[in-house]
Amino acid sequence: QVQVVESGGGLVPAGGSLRLSCVAPRMIYSVYSPKTVNWYRQAPGKQRELVASIDSRFVENYADAVKGRFTISRNNSRKTVYLQMNSLKSDDTGHYYCNLVDGGTDLWGQGTQVTVSS
Repeated sequence: QVQVVESGGGLVPAGGSLRLSCVAPRMIYSVYSPKTVNWYRQAPGKQRELVASIDSRFVENYADAVKGRFTISRNNSRKTVYLQMNSLKSDDTGHYYCNLVDGGTDLWGQGTQVTVSS
């Protein structure tokens, strides 16, 4: 069974940076798959929201709230997707989840907590 493991969360002051990693060791990474890797976040009392995504052609998309501050990247040889988060704000606080989508496969990790102190 393919597992998805996130790491890199933590407590950081406003204006700081974190880099999240999403590893799927048993996933086949190639120029075609996984088709899309998404980072979502969920703050307490709020719905889960899409933060950033990257597809197999390395096309990136971002939520308006993080454009210019967050960068998603993908390393197929390491089977890893990163989310570099700069200029963090208190509104970025939440549990961040990695989601791999490939055909009929839709995988989620347990997430990693990001807390930004103001």
